[in-house]
Order: sequence, then C-alpha cells, then structure tokens
Amino acid sequence: MSGHSKWATTKHKKAAIDAKRGKLFAKMIKDIEVAARSGGGDPAGNPTLETMIMKAKKASVPNDNIERARRRGSGEEAGGANWESVMYEGYGPNGVAVLIECLTDNRNRAATEVRTAMSKNGGNLGESGSVGYMFSRTGVVTVEKGDLSEDDVLMAVLEAGAEEVNDLGSVFEVICAPTDLIAVRDVLTAEGMSVEDADQEFRASVEVELDVDGARKMERLIDALEESDDVQNVYTNMTVSDEVAAQLED
Repeated sequence: MSGHSKWATTKHKKAAIDAKRGKLFAKMIKDIEVAARSGGGDPAGNPTLETMIMKAKKASVPNDNIERARRRGSGEEAGGANWESVMYEGYGPNGVAVLIECLTDNRNRAATEVRTAMSKNGGNLGESGSVGYMFSRTGVVTVEKGDLSEDDVLMAVLEAGAEEVNDLGSVFEVICAPTDLIAVRDVLTAEGMSVEDADQEFRASVEVELDVDGARKMERLIDALEESDDVQNVYTNMTVSDEVAAQLED
C-alpha cells in the first residue's frame, strides 16, 4: 500500500501546482453543487457539503465561487446544471484496472471523451462490472504529521471506527468505512490534529505493481482522462515501489 499511497500523494502535489488549477477548481465547484442538491444547502446539516467546501477552501477556490455553487445546488439561485453521476470501467496498459467517475450533463459526450482518452493511451473500456468488483468505497482522512506518532493518531480514532493508519511521509492516512468518515474527521479535529483532507475513494483489493515505463504510461492515461471536464476522479489498482516513485518525480 505504501507505494500506491505515495504515488497518490505525488499526483496530488503535482495537481496543486499544475496548470490544471482551473480544472481542479471546476471539479470542486461541481462537487459542492451536487452535494448541496442531494443533501441540502446547509453545511451544518450536510456533512458531505461541509467536506467539499472545506476541500475547496484548502485549494484556494474563491469564496464567492463556493457560495454561488452552494446556492445553485440548493435551489436558492438559478442556473445549476442537472449533473448525473456515471462510472466507466476498463483496463489500462499492463492490465491495470481503471475506474472513471464522471459528473456530467451530457452522457454521450462523457462516454466519447473517456473512450477516446482510453483508446489513444493504451487502454480499453469494459462492460459495467468488468473491474468494479476489485474496488470498494473507502473513507480516507489525511492528517498533517507534525510531532504526532502513528500511535497518537490510531489511539484517537480507534473508537470512531478507524481501521488502519498509514505513514505517508509528511502525513498520516487514516482508513475507515465511508459511514465513519465524518466521525473520524471530527475526532481528529477535536484532538487538535490538522486534517488536510477527508473524502471517499475507491481502493482496490488486488494491485498490479508497475515499473517506471508502465507507471509513465498509466500517468499519461490518467492525465488524458482528467483533461475531460466530465471526469471527476480516476481510480486504479496500480502500485509502484518507492524507487519507481522517486524516478517518476525526476
């Protein structure tokens, strides 16, 4: 897991300083709108909306944009799109399983863009269920390490439902069931720990370890998929060793 997690951390850092900042903002705005529509526009009574707003603020999305998205989603302001969640499944190079989560107002456009990105980068789309069985939805909370030890974090969150704590270098990653995500986050915050992120992800039960060449091919595929405005998240079952991760950063 550590290799995969470090890869994810590397990708996250890249995205934050990348020219894709505008795309990242757009995806976060969409998440806020959808969360407000499905659970109401009051963050105090809608933990998903509260989490999405927190993430957007951490990424420096302007407050005006966040508030407008919340209002559009809750119906307080006109103009919200009818976003629909669609999941595509398939394989990338080296038999890596890929889940592509889309939020779109045009299913045909989303399908075309995903299929094009896959076929041009050594991947191919599969039927629904072709790889989904390898993945399960997981709650993931990231905590800034500071002076904390792994035991400090684990002891704080065990009763809230945390399943494991992973050391990712500068941060700890707390794994839990999606239903325990908010409870785990709130306990960490109450203990004075700095929560960097709290979200649901898909994690694979079976992983494929890649060499540098394979990892670069997958990186190109993921980048191509994320170019689409309809694609919110890309999940894979790839993992890389620390040595390969270091070479990818060069």
